[in-house]
Amino acid sequence: MRSFLSIVSAALLIPFISAAPSAELEKRQDTSTYCGQWDSVNLDDYILYLDQWGKDNANSGQACASITSVSGSSLAWTTTWTWSGGSGVKSYTNVNAKNNLNKQLSAISSIKSTWSWSQSTSGSVVSNVAYDLFTSSSSGGSNQYEIMVWLDNQNAGPISYTYGSDGNPTPIASNLSIAGKTWNLYYGSNGSNLVYSFLTSDKSSVTSFNGDLFAFFKYLTTSQGLSTSQYLTTAQGGTEATSGSATLKSSAFSIVIS
Repeated sequence: MRSFLSIVSAALLIPFISAAPSAELEKRQDTSTYCGQWDSVNLDDYILYLDQWGKDNANSGQACASITSVSGSSLAWTTTWTWSGGSGVKSYTNVNAKNNLNKQLSAISSIKSTWSWSQSTSGSVVSNVAYDLFTSSSSGGSNQYEIMVWLDNQNAGPISYTYGSDGNPTPIASNLSIAGKTWNLYYGSNGSNLVYSFLTSDKSSVTSFNGDLFAFFKYLTTSQGLSTSQYLTTAQGGTEATSGSATLKSSAFSIVIS
């Protein structure tokens, strides 16, 4: 009798035992589309932010975004936006790295990144596609420097202290060979922090970036006086949208800080 009960009990437990591992291993990815002004999607290594900080300055419009897939340290994501009226940037939908932040630049060896993307636009588009990194004089402190690497420029312009007679910003350094491309560097203030902006010298778009973002920091610390004691507080990539309509599809995006 005791042996029979043991066999029955074991048989009844088999479905639960076999189901438990698959339930634990099956981690569902949130691929929903979000459109809220401050919506976010939290992943293991990244956070997708719908940062529609200038939304109230527009007559109409919104940005929406979703995660398409995740594979290891790389993810695919999409954002669609449309804005009309008003002035200034309306949104910066972006993916923010979560790991190995708040380290001094002197303690960082690389910021490896890949970003493959495509974009369709309509209307009078003013936007960019750009990495946006911030540093502070203390770990987790207020932003002191912003370092932007523009991969695309649609009728927008970098922050600059100096402008030419034609009204366009003028670079403080030109034809810099960094991460396999040639860049012009602009410098100015947004009123909150100092901003270094790297834009391609020939005004071309970089739809497939595969390199070390820390190379830009190495140039700034050796040639522009940025201190290696600064702490990296934010590393992200996204699109600043001002007007028009666009859909940005990122088929592969990663930022790995080490």
